[in-house]
Amino acid sequence: MDDKRNIIMAVLLTGIILFGWPLMMERFFPDMANKNEAVEQADVPATDQVPAGTGSSTTGSTADGTDIAAAPASAKIRPLATVLRENPRVLIDTPRLKGSINLNGGRIDDLTLSDHTVDMSKNSKPVRLFAPSGTEDAYFSRFGWAGQGVAVPDDNTVWSTDGSKLTPETPVTLSWSNETGQSYTIKLSIDSDYLITSEQSVTNRGENPVALRPYGLINRKRDLNNIPPSEASTWTIHSGPVGVYDGAANYDVDYKNLAGQEPGFFASLFGTSAVAGTNSYDNDVSWLGFTDKYWLSALVPDDISSVEGRFRSGGSDIFQAEIAKKNPQIIGPGQQLKTTTRLFAGAKENAVLVKYQDEFGIINLDRAIDWGWFYWFEKPLFYLLNWLFKLVGNFGVAIILMTFIVRGIMFPIAQKQFAGMAQMRALQPKMKKIQEKYKDDKQQQQQAIMQLYKDEKANPLSGCLPIFLQIPIFFALYKVLMLSIEMRHQPFILWIKDLSAPDPLTPVNLFGLLPFDPPTFLAVGILPILMGITMHLQFKLNPAPMDPMQKQIFSIMPWILVFIMAPFAAGLQLYWTVSNTLTILQQKWLYSRHPQMKEAMAKEAEEKARKAAADKAEA
Repeated sequence: MDDKRNIIMAVLLTGIILFGWPLMMERFFPDMANKNEAVEQADVPATDQVPAGTGSSTTGSTADGTDIAAAPASAKIRPLATVLRENPRVLIDTPRLKGSINLNGGRIDDLTLSDHTVDMSKNSKPVRLFAPSGTEDAYFSRFGWAGQGVAVPDDNTVWSTDGSKLTPETPVTLSWSNETGQSYTIKLSIDSDYLITSEQSVTNRGENPVALRPYGLINRKRDLNNIPPSEASTWTIHSGPVGVYDGAANYDVDYKNLAGQEPGFFASLFGTSAVAGTNSYDNDVSWLGFTDKYWLSALVPDDISSVEGRFRSGGSDIFQAEIAKKNPQIIGPGQQLKTTTRLFAGAKENAVLVKYQDEFGIINLDRAIDWGWFYWFEKPLFYLLNWLFKLVGNFGVAIILMTFIVRGIMFPIAQKQFAGMAQMRALQPKMKKIQEKYKDDKQQQQQAIMQLYKDEKANPLSGCLPIFLQIPIFFALYKVLMLSIEMRHQPFILWIKDLSAPDPLTPVNLFGLLPFDPPTFLAVGILPILMGITMHLQFKLNPAPMDPMQKQIFSIMPWILVFIMAPFAAGLQLYWTVSNTLTILQQKWLYSRHPQMKEAMAKEAEEKARKAAADKAEA
């Protein structure tokens, strides 16, 4: 009766895991559950869709109530190429960034990343970061001034320029003057990576002093009802507003809670909520902007103590990051005011972020990559993996070498583990006698077994330590694979073209011969299957649990994990498979060095053979 009950419970547990896991994946790991979706767009296609807020403007105001962001919404979404031809532009041409600056409004609204493509196809286009207002995924930055009683440049201002192309060697200066004697200039320079420097200058040639607040902003259109799951913010990977205030990185604000739809993760955890529509920061704003999994746009003030920052929602699909001087700056007749702000717009490459962090003193810019709580461990793991990758030139081989290093470091712990397992295995005959003696009294049976552990100085949990130590390693590797753009689109061998994506071959559709894509939880690739086989062999070498329920759970666990791990990155599956294989080899070698383990294994094999012969004779 107990055996039947245990079998039923094991089957129910298996069903819950297999059918409940896809729902958990959608909620907590959407980047894995929907890995096949395109997550970047190279060009914005033509569409007749009318955006939310038609006829309105994307507007915002500083603390003094002056509008600082006016990006008029178009009557309908238009093709990117059409919008780019509408106004005069200054080209942007660097080794890593291509695009242009719209002289109507002085907006940096056209940027593509030359080194990164949308997918791995031969003709894949470069990833587009910024796009002009009026296109489907409008995303831009601009710099300006807010003031009262004085004419300042706005979104309709047509700037003049002293050059036609912005390059690392040739900065450009935008100029505009009002009728009361104030002259405004924005000198833009760019480096060979992803940093644009804006030097804002205003000269007062009028008769009266003026009060102005220089600002910078990033404006982004984001349809909250149409964010691909792979780009959604989750508890493991943050996507949306991000910044460093008062020396600490903040990931709690995302698009939905900024729009007032739901509180952030930490806000809900601690019973607080973000203010719908605005989140302001006035204490040492180091930088702020918007992040995707691999891309970042961020405003970096030159003097963090004199500015305030803010995230705002201008509607259901318009979001804005701003920095501005805390107080209006008084400019007397004949005086000039200069302000420097930097704009990072590009890929979150760790080496580039750290370079800017060190060169310009930008606090925690590398935290634009959401390393999470295991930052102290993930960064060294990333550096090791990246160093191995540069050494061997193949990311899969680098993962294998890293696995050898990790197992080598843990080898002394493994020795203690297997010594404890050997002792537990040697105790099994005595434990079986106790079970037979107290088979009708479970409580007395447990007490006798615990006394046996005490007398023999055995620890039944001694084999669990390496497993617990593997958890932070596994999670850190998951974060490194999913967040590090250095690992994006890296191939291994044969059919594995991207180790940050799941194994694409599955026997469910005969490895692609049948023309259909199986559901996520059934798309089990070759690597997860190998992982399950190696884990099964590893469990076979471990002492069998005395409890029948535990024994059944351990027997099916490898095959459950096959389905659980199938949607994860192939790099993780490769790591686990190699780690299991090394563990098996370690077990074989260490067993040979423990005579009591060898003897116990021989007795178990003999007993199994005798039982099999008896079952055969009975049949």
